[in-house]
Amino acid sequence: MNEPLRVLVVDDDFRVAALHAAALDRQRGCVVVGQATTLAGAQEALAVQPVDLVLADEYLPDGSGSDLIGASDASVLMVTAADSWDMVRRSLAKGAVGYIVKPFAMPLLMERVADYGRFHEAARSDRPVTQADIDDLAALLHTRPRARVPKGRSAVTAKAVAALLRSHEGSMTALAVSQALGISRATAQRYLADLVDDGAVTLSLRYGTQGRPEHSYEWSR
Repeated sequence: MNEPLRVLVVDDDFRVAALHAAALDRQRGCVVVGQATTLAGAQEALAVQPVDLVLADEYLPDGSGSDLIGASDASVLMVTAADSWDMVRRSLAKGAVGYIVKPFAMPLLMERVADYGRFHEAARSDRPVTQADIDDLAALLHTRPRARVPKGRSAVTAKAVAALLRSHEGSMTALAVSQALGISRATAQRYLADLVDDGAVTLSLRYGTQGRPEHSYEWSR
């Protein structure tokens, strides 16, 4: 069984850190091992436990979140309101695996963390690496093809719903999808219906404790 991706959430606002941590803890294959609201707190957390990925805000009370890039074996995904081109360039040049500008839709964060999780798992292979392997791994982090989605839909949300079902063992209800991604049940139902129409997901009926049928969705590709 694949080991879960260990994530440290760093944000100067403890409420934001808790919100992101709660969303990530609901994501399959991911576990939040700590939260920090300062640079010193983040450095201490990195020193005492294994961490695979750090979600780092740039603006911290005692320093810059980007200072965590390269400071340990953990990779860093910047999640910040710092929206200057210079900040983005410097962070990526230092080695950040991605950059998300606040505010953002929660499915975007889920998608980027899932992409990194696949990258991290693939990179753990013991066999000699080939150029094709390197190209495939780079594509996981940096290729963003524009998906064809129905008018009025978000490509980010569509990809997040698809990724969730693809990684889930068995079927899920619209309610379970909505809770996992932090979207409304009605929104989840719309995106699930799109996947059913596309043939990517199989729709079936199952009966709950009250005897009422509910729709269940399972990845079929």
